[in-house]
Amino acid sequence: MARRLVVIGAGMASGRMLEHLLDGGGDGWDVTLFNAEPRGNYNRLMLSPVLSGEKTYAEIVTHDADWYAARGIDCRFGEPVVKIDRANRVVRSSAGGVPYDALVIATGSAPFIIPVPGKDLPGVCTYRDLEDTNAMIAAAKPGATAVVIGGGLLGLEAAAGMAARGAEVTVIHLMGHLMERQLDPAAGYLLQKDLERRGIRVHCRGATKAILGHGRAEAVLLEDGTVYPADLVCMAVGIRPEVRLATDAHLEVNRGIVVDDAMRTSDPAIFALGECVEHRGQLFGLVAPLYDQAKVLADALNGAEAAFRPVQTATRLKVTGVDLFSAGDFTDAPGREDIVFRDPGRGVYKRLILEGERLVGAVMYGDTADGSWFFDQIRQGADVSAIRDTLIFGPAFAAGGAAADPLAAVAALPPEAEICGCNGVCKGRIMQAVQGGAATLDAVRAQTKASASCGSCTGLVEKIMALTLGEGFRADADPPMCRCTDHTHEDVRRLIKAQRLKSIPAVMQELGWKTAGGCASCRPALNYYLLADWPLDYRDDRQSRFVNERNHANIQKDGTYSVVPRMWGGVTTPAELRAIADAADKFAVPMVKVTGGQRIDLLGVRKEDLPAIWADLNAAGMVSGHAYAKGLRTVKTCVGSEFCRFGTQDSTGLGIRLEKLLWGSWTPAKVKLGVSGCPRNCAEATCKDVGVVCVESGFQIGVAGAAGMDVRETEPLLTVATADEAVEVIAAFIQLYRENARYLHRIYKWVAAVGLDWCRAQVADPATRRALYDRFMIGQSVHQNDPWAEYAARPADWAPLKTIPLEAAE
Repeated sequence: MARRLVVIGAGMASGRMLEHLLDGGGDGWDVTLFNAEPRGNYNRLMLSPVLSGEKTYAEIVTHDADWYAARGIDCRFGEPVVKIDRANRVVRSSAGGVPYDALVIATGSAPFIIPVPGKDLPGVCTYRDLEDTNAMIAAAKPGATAVVIGGGLLGLEAAAGMAARGAEVTVIHLMGHLMERQLDPAAGYLLQKDLERRGIRVHCRGATKAILGHGRAEAVLLEDGTVYPADLVCMAVGIRPEVRLATDAHLEVNRGIVVDDAMRTSDPAIFALGECVEHRGQLFGLVAPLYDQAKVLADALNGAEAAFRPVQTATRLKVTGVDLFSAGDFTDAPGREDIVFRDPGRGVYKRLILEGERLVGAVMYGDTADGSWFFDQIRQGADVSAIRDTLIFGPAFAAGGAAADPLAAVAALPPEAEICGCNGVCKGRIMQAVQGGAATLDAVRAQTKASASCGSCTGLVEKIMALTLGEGFRADADPPMCRCTDHTHEDVRRLIKAQRLKSIPAVMQELGWKTAGGCASCRPALNYYLLADWPLDYRDDRQSRFVNERNHANIQKDGTYSVVPRMWGGVTTPAELRAIADAADKFAVPMVKVTGGQRIDLLGVRKEDLPAIWADLNAAGMVSGHAYAKGLRTVKTCVGSEFCRFGTQDSTGLGIRLEKLLWGSWTPAKVKLGVSGCPRNCAEATCKDVGVVCVESGFQIGVAGAAGMDVRETEPLLTVATADEAVEVIAAFIQLYRENARYLHRIYKWVAAVGLDWCRAQVADPATRRALYDRFMIGQSVHQNDPWAEYAARPADWAPLKTIPLEAAE
């Protein structure tokens, strides 16, 4: 008969324990899993990118329903345990009792709430689980104000995530510098500067006196009298082990539930692991030791000898673009000396702390590539006297000056060097997996779990793969983006975000461009990626655009241009038609043609006449139709319900609304829309990049159509009931495309690469969709400008127009 195992808490520690137990041959257990949250195991390390909008909840689920079902686990999610009956070996919840032969308590920790007036007001939250994250997402809209109390790891992740969604964020920290447990004052200062450059206000030495508000939180009052307005207040000042069940059951509890080396409590039938435990007087808040506990406990339940031995851990901040590493002891003490390297221009700071001939601590900011190697020296207690003079420069110099070899640093690491701190995976384990046939990153992740949690070690894992496989290693099937670099488009996009590179020279410098000024292939791509990723910081480089976008008109085979004014949804007026006719006469335009996108094209305009014809058309209230742009071209409509007897909805009104919202948004390639008022599809919406077909019940939205060299029918994205929903879904989808697609890839190519199901999941989730929509609107607040109006306001800025050489448009 199977033994009965009850587990209280479905977090990362207990999830890893169940993996070891059930996937490692432990078939003799009948498992019941309780969780207070109404869901199973997800990667809490990745709540930060969920908060910032970089990931969705679905992407961070570790164990889905199928996983639990395949292992026969009785899941009691959303069913809190209220009592442990040790005498009868029964766990009791509101739904009844479940007997056990062995019990595992994995209740984690509870956030500490500062006991100040107003702490219980609506609008005050902590940052521990998905509910907290969703509360912050809901509140962190552009223009909203948020205050985060606590400048440690969690607090800064919360602040960065809300700031990424457009909120005005203030961090209040009691101590003199941020993350004082992990950073020295110099590194804390650099971190504060970096956050302030992102628009996050930092107030150190700030003691919270009260949270103010009538009915809900409205502001935070400090002891010095400073008041910060706050639509939301997040308390992230620390955690405490959640031990109430253990205390009520009269188990031995100090600060946490006391366990021995086998994770056994004072009751031989009850075990504990995770943030709720205390082992030899020590508490644990980082994931690496918790995963070690999980392995030990699984072995103990299976009757094997195992003992938990905590090891030193290093700290990295999970905020996109912040490169920070801290390990060991960096406090001042007699007999210690520092080695410090500073590069203010690059924002790089490194400090090594030596005690005698041993490295005992390291703090690094801005350049942390060698962090794992320094951490290994600290853990080994290695004698560094022989390499002291070059120690600060890392393993490449320690290995004999092979700094030019990009793999020198990882080659110098010993096999036992830890690469993946989240999962405790060493270099040797990864090399064994690769030598055993794991030739792709996904295969290495599946076998070792390296880079499968927070992902910060992915680059190191790939370098180890390259070192092991040699010329047989292929980091990516995609070719480099151009001859100037070895990086793919995807690499460049990721590094622009991760390293907060905000100019073309910065990208080329930091990513090692081979050609000093780039080329006609990479410069337009870099210009787009920077515009899309940093809309509030980057200024468009006109000279890094193709000739059509530089001249805001389409070049023809004879060197003349076509000029296309925008006609919203294909609708025009007599006054606009007169202005077009006057311009055609004045500039002797050889051809005036109605386009397939329901607009009028003035063909054969001479280059030198472009500024003047722009000015005339703009004076009549017409803006550029962007017929030349990697952006929205047109929204084609039919007359819809306003005039047509078959029309089901106001397709013309929706098309105009969409065009006025979306125009001027730079995208990886051109985007065409269509809105048909009924399934007869007169606007040909089913062969557009995005198409809407109106039906009696609402709006059917399709994507990834094409009608050029590739002819494709749109694929169904979502059906919504209202025009407002249609607008939000389409803007969110366009933003998803803007943030993820390769430059010059049309929507149908991008959807084929990432999968329609993934796209649908992003825009179907209301919170993710709204976050995408909000980010789209941030970009539009900067980029939705008419170049013709800009010319009229600043004609001197367009003086170079006459000297720009002709070149291919694509």
